[in-house]
Amino acid sequence: MNNELMKFDELNMSEEELFSRVDHNDLESEKITAPRYSYWRSVFRVFFKKKINIIILSLFALLLVFTFVYPALVPYDQFEYLMDPTGKHLSPAAAIEKYGFNLKWIFGAGKSGEPTFDAVWNGAKISISMDFICALINMTVGIILGAVWGFSKKVDMVMTQVYNIIGNVPYILFISVLVLIFSAGFWTMVFALTITGWLGIAYFIRTQVIIIRDREYNMASRCLGTPILRIAMKNILPFMTSVIVTLAATEIPSYISYEVFLSYIGMGMADMSLGKLIYEAENAMLTPGWQFEFWTPVAVASIITVVLYVVGQNLGDASDPRTHM
Repeated sequence: MNNELMKFDELNMSEEELFSRVDHNDLESEKITAPRYSYWRSVFRVFFKKKINIIILSLFALLLVFTFVYPALVPYDQFEYLMDPTGKHLSPAAAIEKYGFNLKWIFGAGKSGEPTFDAVWNGAKISISMDFICALINMTVGIILGAVWGFSKKVDMVMTQVYNIIGNVPYILFISVLVLIFSAGFWTMVFALTITGWLGIAYFIRTQVIIIRDREYNMASRCLGTPILRIAMKNILPFMTSVIVTLAATEIPSYISYEVFLSYIGMGMADMSLGKLIYEAENAMLTPGWQFEFWTPVAVASIITVVLYVVGQNLGDASDPRTHM
């Protein structure tokens, strides 16, 4: 210690020059030096950290381009080649040999001579549009109503009885009856899929809300007179972001599955959707050399469903704050 003091003395500087007084500030002392945290930036950082997510997302973007951009650039007429008897039920190789190499003929030609490639992507446009509209309606209504349902005991008494009655009716049976009652069109299918489709989502959200509704910060908000809807929207739903994203990952592909199934059994839309294409190509599946007309829309519908599910599930995992460490 004495040696160290001797070194300070050798500097020939006063204590005022060596040391300076630091003022104490209670407000400044509470501040913590830490990097700024952004929730969504962390979500995308975790999501894009995995290379498989980049590959799946690129495939999803490619599907969207062929679904919405390609039909807008290339007009499609199902009966354009109807008068040519030699152009029907052609395999991809035969179609390319007849018409020359063109992207529209790489899946062959259908029963009316139409290019299967164009037919599939026009059908995908109808199916995916219906899928996103149904998901938007059901998720919005289900999340908001489910949050209020789980937080308000009065709403819970009414909605529980509604769920016990309607929820026990098979969903596919309910959709089938509505499609048979009304004309089998695009908006009829949307109406059938959304009139009760939100109920299961609302019940799931209600269950999640019950788990967290009695936490201290929610009790404090209620004591301060905060409206229930505001508590649900500001205190509860942001806490459940990862749960909601995961739920959407399972809901969005399911509507395509419903539409394809109903069309396959002859109860789907009148529009030429993916399900309608599969239904009309059912006989081709049993005819040697024509199977590609059936398996092409089946493969495209399956790829779209799997990609939507995987993207949603991985985004749901990335939305969990526990993965941001």
